Amino acid sequence: MSQRRKFIKQTLMSSALFIPGVGQSFAENTPIQKAGEKPLFLSTWNHGLPANAAALKKYAETNSVLDAVEAGVMDTELDLSNLSVGLQGLPDREGITTLDASIMTGDGSCGSVAFVRQVKHPISLARVVMEKTPHVMIVGEGARQLAIAEGFPIEEEKLSPKAEAAYLKWKETSQYKPVINIENHDTIGMIGVDANGKLAGSCTTSGLAYKMHGRVGDSPIIGAGLYVDDEVGAATATGLGESIIRICGSFLIVELMRQGRTPQEACEETVRRLVAKNEKNIKDLQAGFLAINKDGEVGAYAVHPGFNFAQGGLQGNTMIDSNSYFKK
Repeated sequence: MSQRRKFIKQTLMSSALFIPGVGQSFAENTPIQKAGEKPLFLSTWNHGLPANAAALKKYAETNSVLDAVEAGVMDTELDLSNLSVGLQGLPDREGITTLDASIMTGDGSCGSVAFVRQVKHPISLARVVMEKTPHVMIVGEGARQLAIAEGFPIEEEKLSPKAEAAYLKWKETSQYKPVINIENHDTIGMIGVDANGKLAGSCTTSGLAYKMHGRVGDSPIIGAGLYVDDEVGAATATGLGESIIRICGSFLIVELMRQGRTPQEACEETVRRLVAKNEKNIKDLQAGFLAINKDGEVGAYAVHPGFNFAQGGLQGNTMIDSNSYFKK
């Protein structure tokens, strides 16, 4: 039986594992998949479970890690219960939902969109930027025009019922103060490695709730919210984007791995750097990082407790609690 046929069979047989997920501590338990057991996908937060399931299904169909990381986060972009990703996400302070996304492969190809309105799948639009334009990032009305030219449906600009209720409640005080592990988990970032060690990553978000109109976080910025290099590994970030942009967090992790650090060591050093650069308000912000190297070794670390991620591969799909710089 070929490796791909074997993977498809194992994926279908273990599909029941992709739904509930069983939490475990990254600090106390070894990851469910050992180095060298590939493909492997990592996704931020609880919505990473169904995202990983979608990614694994697509990988089984196409044998493409790029297709997989796109399909995985598309699932989250459609999740009506999610208020931090997709058009159903919480709006900015003007009551308008704007989206950011990026996608990257290990050969350096990348594309991103930012401040996008009325596009259901910004991750797919980011892939269009990567594959069909000479640019890396297109924003705002230009991104919307590209979506129209490429045949993307332009959705009605209307808040989802949950987002509208939350926005009206917020307007009673109009106080902007993100709550860590709530507004700060404004992203799904996914990174994956295929059976041959090729890597890809994706990142998509509706951004911080009640942000200033036009604000862009780390998610669409290559090197901040996402970075991928087939020679080394991949990293993605979640949390308060400004703090991640200041240290080029995902790029820093990959470069530390290039210098010989393990994915875990690289994540920990990057969080230490972030804490040092954001000391004045560090108690009020959360940031978390995921990393994977080309051998399938995994790392995860956050500023504060509460960051978790989904890890999915041949052995199943489960939630893991990340360790953190500050303890409970």
